[in-house]
Amino acid sequence: MAYRPQDTKERIVHRLKIAQGHLKKVLTMVEQDAYCIDVIHQSQAVQKALKEVDAVVLENHLHCCVKDALQNGNHEQAVAEVMEIFKKNK
Repeated sequence: MAYRPQDTKERIVHRLKIAQGHLKKVLTMVEQDAYCIDVIHQSQAVQKALKEVDAVVLENHLHCCVKDALQNGNHEQAVAEVMEIFKKNK
């Protein structure tokens, strides 16, 4: 289990709830045949909220998991894991 200080976990949960709210709004808008551009704006809000979640989780990973890996001599694995994240975003 990854180490997450309580405040970090609360930040992650809070941001996920924000994303969930935006996503529910997108679904409702599509069901109600809302104006396409309005749907896109709301969808972009979902994506932004999820990117913020990723940033908080990555920050936690760097402070905890990567730090531990470096202290235990697992440099290559730590770097490879983080680089894999950026490769998937291309």
